[in-house]
Amino acid sequence: MIAISRSGRSLEIVNLLAKARARRAIVIGITNSSDGTLAREAQIAIVVPTKVDHAISVNTYSTLAAAAGALASATSGSFDANFAASLLASIAETEPRIADWRKQIADSAWFTPGKFTYFLGRGGSMGSCHEARLLWEEGAKSPATAMGTGSFRHGPQEIVNGDARFGLWIDAQRMREQDLSVARDLRRLGASLLLIGHDLPERSAGLVFQLPAVPPDWQFLIDVIPAQLAAEYLARLQGVDCDSFRLCSYIVDGEFGLMNEEVATRTKGS
Repeated sequence: MIAISRSGRSLEIVNLLAKARARRAIVIGITNSSDGTLAREAQIAIVVPTKVDHAISVNTYSTLAAAAGALASATSGSFDANFAASLLASIAETEPRIADWRKQIADSAWFTPGKFTYFLGRGGSMGSCHEARLLWEEGAKSPATAMGTGSFRHGPQEIVNGDARFGLWIDAQRMREQDLSVARDLRRLGASLLLIGHDLPERSAGLVFQLPAVPPDWQFLIDVIPAQLAAEYLARLQGVDCDSFRLCSYIVDGEFGLMNEEVATRTKGS
């Protein structure tokens, strides 16, 4: 069993470890915290030493995703020195693009407070898709939905109108032309569209984030970065603090209610 957790102390992880222990399962734990329950109880602990985010998972999300991907590739025999070098080259090429992405975001009309947002993706980018939804909800304090692009075509597309805002990940190989046709139709229907991918047509959306080339199936490692920047910008645009929780505990370690103890005390009698 492979368990992934930033703190290794969340209630679901602790309960899962107890069940795994009872069944004598071998647990590989991927975590950022060496003192968490996951690191202490997993038979094989992979602790990724990165600076823990103040609240919302950004650094920790990417490092845990990288470690899980490396584990999968190593298990299949495809992770060697040459592959690692190509991956590091893609990451190095990503860094200088961040300033351009920030400028694109600041100049874009895609960011309008109060609009509902759908994030769509396939394959490894589904992780980025769901992470973007969480960043929207936790950081920008704004509702969002994440789902597979194929699933969206089976009914939910009925919500598309001029108020709709979409973020769509385009894979470099998988279902590329099909998803670009979805993007074209969303624009024809009046939706505001953001696209993330490699070598995309420049006029395929109102906001296009061009990714550097990256090894197949590893696009997820860099294609979440534009969404992270976008969530931070939307939070500032809406006047909310993207780096702290209003209600949620940093680590959810109980089953009751929504508010942590500090918030519950502050709002008592309201």
